[in-house]
Amino acid sequence: MDVILDLITNGARELVERFDGPLHFRLIVMPTVVTLVAIRAGIRDARERKPAYFWALLTNSEERPKLLRTALKDIGRMVLVAVVLDTAYQLFVLRAFHVGQLVIVVVVCAIVPYVLVRGPSMRIARAFGRSRARREPDDGGQS
Repeated sequence: MDVILDLITNGARELVERFDGPLHFRLIVMPTVVTLVAIRAGIRDARERKPAYFWALLTNSEERPKLLRTALKDIGRMVLVAVVLDTAYQLFVLRAFHVGQLVIVVVVCAIVPYVLVRGPSMRIARAFGRSRARREPDDGGQS
């Protein structure tokens, strides 16, 4: 039991130390880039009149594989970059490799921002599009 507690304690400490260590910029840049990609995907969803991403992912089992493929297409490179950078960090700084920490960093830096931002950005884009459509006068087709 003490071994497990030590692993958890050391892992948590090592994760927290990443904010000040080398390559710490990745913990800011990656979520920012993923957020921008999610916003773009949300706007695309609004244009295509798709349902909210996360809700559809949870409730629509038929569409789930397609939704996961689009997410992988959107953030696949960022997930790969997160894996490479975190692996490099672990090997050079920690002189060890911890799969659990890698998974946590990838999920927190790449997957969570995408899932949290795509749906709300779609709703905002949809609401903005509706309010814009109400403000534009109908010229009766005389453009």
